Amino acid sequence: MSAARIKTRVRSKVSGVAESHSLTLLTARDLVDVSDEPVERGGTNEGFAPTEFFLASLAACTNVISHKIAKKNSIEISALEVRVDAEFDRLGVTLQEEVALPFPQIFLEIRIRAELSKAQFDTLRSDLPRFCPVSKMIEQAGTRIVTDWIVERPAQPV
Repeated sequence: MSAARIKTRVRSKVSGVAESHSLTLLTARDLVDVSDEPVERGGTNEGFAPTEFFLASLAACTNVISHKIAKKNSIEISALEVRVDAEFDRLGVTLQEEVALPFPQIFLEIRIRAELSKAQFDTLRSDLPRFCPVSKMIEQAGTRIVTDWIVERPAQPV
């Protein structure tokens, strides 16, 4: 019996319906979410702003790909936390002037609790930007991602 082939190219679809000037009802697969602006920008604060979804996708992709790399390299992750802090030039979204690079720099903090050898950590650190499609697109657009890894050892049983 031959192994099942994994599709290497798939189509991703998301749709959005404007519920108001700032609230968008989003659908992907069988999931529904909303995007909205905060009250101070005329929204009702019912969901992430579009730029927050963008940054959240980097955090989520970092989580998924880090775990895949860990599994492939026999690394047991007991905890992982990702924080994203971005410089955002809002001149474009306020329609004051076009901005070529709205996010010139993104700071990515990855806090991982795992028992890692130096070689395993080096693989994890070097493979993440190679395989995370979100970070690849961000960097290819010209944004610099500065990544800070904080490695903690799992607590040893007493």
